This record gives sequence, structure tokens and C-alpha cells, in this order.
Amino acid sequence: MMFVIKTLFGLTRRRKQLIQLVADSFLIVASFLLAMLLRLDSLDFLANESVWLALPVMVPVSLFIFIRLGFYHSIVRFMNVKALQALSAGVLASALTLYIVSTLLNLPVPRSVPFIYTMLAFITIGGIRLALRLMYQRGQQLQKTRVLIYGAGAAGRQLVVSLRHGRDYEPVGFVDYAPLLQGTHVQGLRVYSPESTPQLIENFGVEKFLLAIPDATRARRQEIIESIEPLSIPVQTIPDMADIVSGKAKFNELRDVRVEDLLGRDPVPPDPTLMGANITHKSVMVTGAGGSIGSELCRQIVRLLPERLIIVDSSEYSLYKIDQDLAHLIESGNLSVDVKPALASVRNGDVISRLIRTFEVDTIYHAAAYKHVPLVEFNPSEGVLNNVFGTMEVAKAAIKEGVESFVLVSTDKAVRPTNVMGASKRMAELVCQAYADEQTDTRFSMVRFGNVLGSSGSVVPLFRRQIEKGGPITVTHPDITRYFMTIPEAAQLVIQASGMATGGDVFVLDMGKPVKIVELATRMVKLSGLSYRFISVPSDAKAATGIQEKDTQDDKKAEIAIRFTGLRPGEKLYEELLATDSAKKTRHPRIMTASEDFLPWVELEPVLARLEAACKNQDAATIRELLIAAPTAYQPLSDIVDHFWLSNSNQPVEKKASSTTSAVSAASDHNYAHHHSSIPMAEQMSMEGVASISSARLVMGATDVRKP
Repeated sequence: MMFVIKTLFGLTRRRKQLIQLVADSFLIVASFLLAMLLRLDSLDFLANESVWLALPVMVPVSLFIFIRLGFYHSIVRFMNVKALQALSAGVLASALTLYIVSTLLNLPVPRSVPFIYTMLAFITIGGIRLALRLMYQRGQQLQKTRVLIYGAGAAGRQLVVSLRHGRDYEPVGFVDYAPLLQGTHVQGLRVYSPESTPQLIENFGVEKFLLAIPDATRARRQEIIESIEPLSIPVQTIPDMADIVSGKAKFNELRDVRVEDLLGRDPVPPDPTLMGANITHKSVMVTGAGGSIGSELCRQIVRLLPERLIIVDSSEYSLYKIDQDLAHLIESGNLSVDVKPALASVRNGDVISRLIRTFEVDTIYHAAAYKHVPLVEFNPSEGVLNNVFGTMEVAKAAIKEGVESFVLVSTDKAVRPTNVMGASKRMAELVCQAYADEQTDTRFSMVRFGNVLGSSGSVVPLFRRQIEKGGPITVTHPDITRYFMTIPEAAQLVIQASGMATGGDVFVLDMGKPVKIVELATRMVKLSGLSYRFISVPSDAKAATGIQEKDTQDDKKAEIAIRFTGLRPGEKLYEELLATDSAKKTRHPRIMTASEDFLPWVELEPVLARLEAACKNQDAATIRELLIAAPTAYQPLSDIVDHFWLSNSNQPVEKKASSTTSAVSAASDHNYAHHHSSIPMAEQMSMEGVASISSARLVMGATDVRKP
């Protein structure tokens, strides 16, 4: 039967219309004869030729009326009220035709027969179409993915209607915590309690769980997701209500659960006075504007209506992309902001000075930096030149040109760093602190925070890609933990922190609770409806964590391997936001301020001069010695891995790092033996191509490290 249904619905429109005409002709005749039988309670009328004279007129006229009413333009599988109205009008017209013909020709047709015919024709002609529609839908339902919907409110009801018109999902029921809804029926589906979810999945063969709670807080989503996780069933959700209202997403665009939902932290509404303090009606510059944080800063700044926004980046593609994004944002929001893209390196102080002078910059957000820990370990000279001396060039230009506010976007890796990237960012902080101490015209501040979700090198998109490919997911160590924050929240907090700056401030963002990376990976696997197993588990971690080589949740489902790859140079397990316990509260609940030691410029200047010389010579050993000697609390955990330095040094490889690490090796082993980590590939705010390194060094060769 299903084969016949599929064949019929697979015919061309003209053939289906022809079949309907033939079928309706037969049904009209059958309805008339059945009406006569019911009225006369005898088949004797079949022998009377006069009775048959009604049909040659009634059938063509009825079909003509059906055609004129557009009855055959309706698609059976999508029959609606309009089609039923056309059917009713057509049957009534057909019955009227029967009555008129019978009266004019004086046929032996009782007067009650047209009324009986009306009911029978409506039932047969409409009924066969309804039956075909139901059979088609039943066949489609068997092919659809059966889903449970969490949330029987307005969003859930709309989702059911949308899914029933689609070809992918068949809703079988609702799940809702509200006691008043449990046991009732919504859109024809029963509402169950969350406790019955496992049984529902088994009874109905549910293959996916859909969340229809667009206005729920992240904390509430977290609770719901945690209750679903043990079921190892794929979970998707409709977009947030804010995205639906703003037009960024459509209601029926199902998407995977975001990591923000897993972390379950609700953002604090921004303070309008802090947000606009350094931006509204001012000229603002953002360096590293094409990076993850830099680009979001630009989007937030544009909405705050600066007089102009100068976006600076050394990557042509990144600058082009953010420029296009801002143009679309300005057009769609009908904003009046003048955006000036500038392709430039922060290490070129002359260019930065000209930009500041030309566009009369009031505020600078310095987000340009090399932030990928292993890459900077392999290229310490370039990392230090960009992070330290790039910051110094922009800071000098800011003071020289009279910029009001300079904000350094820093990192939690600058606190007791174990890698060159973290140490270079702490040195950048020291530069800003020294300049803040030297003068008062330009207000310097620094903002530290941890990893941001969805950045170009975040573990989240990496894990998602690895899951889609069937694994393995790569994690460096079972104990690795990281702080996470969404990019929009981080950008908002950076802007608000700058609004509270008085000069030399070190602001620390409240990152919430640290997250174990391996737990994040397992949760993503479970919510994809898969199971996982561990491979390559370090022997010392098996006893400490209880993780075994194979820990399968459900052997019946596809397994994703989680492989521990080992630690990379410079990584530690736990990141910190503060070097001491001196943090103080501010007027914003998620922004703290810290008191950090620093060097006056007269003491810092000679250190920078020697550090710059070492970077130009690509002397990795001296770079390490100087970073250790400076008040950065830098304690490297690994030997030097700079390939250039290793290949050009005559010392044996195993001894090359010993001279620079011996002084701290004991302390490192004691205090940081457990501080290894898998730092995800962070965003590179202003990555410069290898081909531009030589020209960049020529510029840096003329750099003056004296105070401006």
C-alpha cells in the first residue's frame, strides 16, 4: 500500500489531476446511485433508463464546477480549509445540478435524493483525499526522526506546528517541569514529567531531544542539560529569544547546544554609564581589531556611537572581514559611525602616531598580541617583540599624541607565567604601569581575563570538529582546567573596566568557576548522542583521576575516543587571575582591581633595551634570563624549544636550557609540577606573516626604548 501511495504522489501534477478527475467521476456516480438506494431501499431503479439520464449532465457540470473553484489546484498532502471550502461549494453545486436536471427532465428522482447525495459526495470525495493525506503523513512519520520536546509553553507549541510541516522530525510528546501542565495535552501531544524521560525514550524510540525554552536563563538551561546528559541522546535547541526578535535566527532553526549553555552562567546587564564613558562621541582606536576579542570590541563600540572608530590590524583578511561586519552592523542598525580601517603593525610606532594624530584618537583598546602559547614558545623573539615592544610603541604614541585613555587587553597567563607568552604579557603590563607612573595625561589600565568561548583557537570548535569526524578528541592532560567566558561578555567587561580606570589600574574579570577540559569534552560527546572511551591515559593520572583506558558509557552507540596527547612546552594545568590576594571590589560585581608590583621607568628602561637586543639577535637563552630577572614571576617549566636558537647554537641540546632554568627548576618542580595544561589555541589578534618578519625587524631596529 505504501508503495502505491508513494507512486501516486510521485506522479506529475497533470497526471495526478487527471486521476482525480476520473476518480471524482466515479465517486459522483457512486454517490448518486447510493443515494437512490438509500431513499428507495431497492435496486429496481437501475432498470429505469430515465434515472440514468441525470448522469450525462450532472457529472460534466460537477467536474467543471470543481475545476473552476480550483479544487484540483490543491495538493492533497497539504489540504487545508480553503480546499475544504472549495469541496463544499462544488458538492452543493453538483447537488443543485442534479435537482435542476431531475426537475426539468421530469426524471423519477425523489426530491430528497439531492440532499442525501450531498452528504455522500462530500464524504466520498473529501474522505478519499483525507485518507490519502493521512496515509502519506503516516508514511512520512515513519521516516522522520522521533523527538521529545522540553517545554510545553508557547515556544514548544510553535515548534510542534513547525516540525509537523517539515520532513525531518516527528514530535511524540512534551516534557515539562510545571506540575499544572503534566498530564495535559498540548497540540495533541501529552505532557510528561522529566522523571519519565528515560522511559519515554525507550517506549517511543526517541532519537533526539529538543529544547524549546528560548527565554530561560543559562543557569536554568544548565540544570536541564545536566538532567539530560546521562541519557546520551543528541540534544538540540531553538535559538535564544533575543536572536529571534533581532532577526539573527529563525524560530525553527535548530542548533546544537552551545557551550554557554553547558557552563550555565548568566551575564550581568552592562552599566550604561561605564559602557559609554570612554567611547560615546569620542574617537576610538582598536588594535588587533580582526581578532576574536578585538572584533567583538569593535562591534560593542559601534553600538555605543563613537564619533569614529579606527580599526587596526596587520592581517589584511582579518581587517577586511571586520570592516565588512561593521559596515553591515551600521547599515542594519541605522547607526552614524565613521569606521576607518588601517592596515598596520603595532610595532611601527610612527604609523600608529600618525593614525592617532590624524583621527584625533581619545581612547585606545590595545588587543593586538600573539597569544598561542606553544607557537610563542617556538618563536620567543617574535612573541616578545610583538607583545612587549608592540605594546610599548602604541603606548609611547598614545602619550606623545595626548590620548586620554589606553586600555591593555591582558590575560590570566600573565599571572605567575610558565611560558613566554604569559611572561611577555606581564612585561607589557609592566610597560603600561611604568608609563602610568611617569605621567598623568594618558590614563593607563590593564584588564586580565581567561579563555573566551568561540575564539579562533578555542577548544570548543576544535572538539566539535573532532566529534563530527568520529574522533579522537585530543586533550593534553586529565587534570587540565580553564576559566571560560563568552566573547560578548568579555568585551563588555573590558569596556566597563576602562570606564572605572584612574591610572595604572590592573582589573581582573570574574571568570566564574574553572572548567575541567576533559569534562567539557565528555559532555559534548554525550549531548551528541554518542559514548566515549579514554586512550593514552598517563600512568600517573590513572590512580589520581580514576580514568581508565576504556570507560564506555554505552557499547551500543558509536564511541568517540578521547586521547591524552601529553603536555606541550610552557603549559600548566591551572590558570590564575591574581598573583596575590589583594583584589578589591569595584562598582561592577564581576570586575575586581588588583595591586601589582612594577618597576619605575628608570629601572625598566635598561631591561627593555637588553631584551630588545636579545630579540633582534634571536638569543632565546638571554630572552629567558631577562624575563626571569624582571618582576614577572616567570618560572619556565620546559627547556628552550626555539628551533632557530637550537639549530644555531653549538651547545648540546640537553644543556641549552639548563643555564637559564637551573635557578628556578627546584621551585618549578615543587610549586608547578601539577600546573601543566592544554591551553587551547587562542585568537591571534594581529598575526603577521613570516614573509614580513624581516621588514618588521628593520622597523624595530630604529625603535627607541627611552621614555617619550
